[in-house]
Amino acid sequence: MTRKTHVLTSVMLLGAVTAAAACAGEIGHFAPGVFNIRDLAVPPPGFYGLIYNYRYSTDHVNDANGNRLSSVTIGGPGGRSLTVGVDLDVSIYALVPALAWVSHKKVLGAKYGALLAPTFTNASLNGVLSAGVGAGRSASTGQFNVGDIFVQPVWLGWTGTHTDISYGYGFYIPSGKYQINTFTLPVVGPVRAEAADNTGYGFWTNQNQGALYLYPWADKRMAIQNALTWEIHQKKRGFSLTLGQNLTWNWGLSQFLPLKKDHSLLLEAGPTGYSSFQVSDDSGGAVRNPGVHDSVHAVGVQVGVTSVKKVMSFNFRWAHEFAAVDRFQGSSLGLNFSMRFPAD
Repeated sequence: MTRKTHVLTSVMLLGAVTAAAACAGEIGHFAPGVFNIRDLAVPPPGFYGLIYNYRYSTDHVNDANGNRLSSVTIGGPGGRSLTVGVDLDVSIYALVPALAWVSHKKVLGAKYGALLAPTFTNASLNGVLSAGVGAGRSASTGQFNVGDIFVQPVWLGWTGTHTDISYGYGFYIPSGKYQINTFTLPVVGPVRAEAADNTGYGFWTNQNQGALYLYPWADKRMAIQNALTWEIHQKKRGFSLTLGQNLTWNWGLSQFLPLKKDHSLLLEAGPTGYSSFQVSDDSGGAVRNPGVHDSVHAVGVQVGVTSVKKVMSFNFRWAHEFAAVDRFQGSSLGLNFSMRFPAD
């Protein structure tokens, strides 16, 4: 395998490798199951606070053929090798408090905004997998600590009667805990792998994101979401490895239903999902099979309540992954809160 999946955000966010053993896969920072269906449309001018609670759980990882991986063979000096079992039972939690700002002035005819999203998590999937596979032991999560930070200095939105179009450029700062451990395995000898309690990924990522929302009715009671996120990764610290680029498609259908006659309180519900693909080869001396590209698909649902007068919303999200190739396959839960701060 050559890659896998992560838990952080961008509103939007968090990815890892057993590059030392060159037998496990790596994933990018962007976690497509974190944000709400309508979150990528640039809102009206003002300051916004968002809190994302994201939990990802899995008990298996799939190989390059999409089959569940039960063991891996780790190579060592002189052609020596050792086959070890893969025992995963992972539940990772990430807290992402984000701050967004949208200006009253327009740029290129679009609303202009920016976003800052630090991350706090108990582990990265990359670190958990590296320790579990590289050492041939059970993988678990560790301490709760600072993760990688997402900064989006460019967020443009063009709003029409029946459409919203947005573009965002951002980057992930490798600010989370990142440590490499050395394990001594029988026959093979020393093997280097990421620590299971790492909360950072150890590399920078540039992200371009475009979204199109279609509204069949002018009051925007229904929103049809289509969004593409393109990740370009930099070299991973401590390993001769640069991840291939990732392209993720998010889709969703959000329907508002009035809970009060004056429409001041709305129920929001609808299906959502994503498909994520590695679109270029991994590169570097630690890569064994650069032509193997990871992918995964997911389907789920979102349900929430929005207060129109207070510009405040609570949303619950659930998504289940399927047909994963060369990466984790699991399920995620999210409980998200957002509000606009009162104007001066």
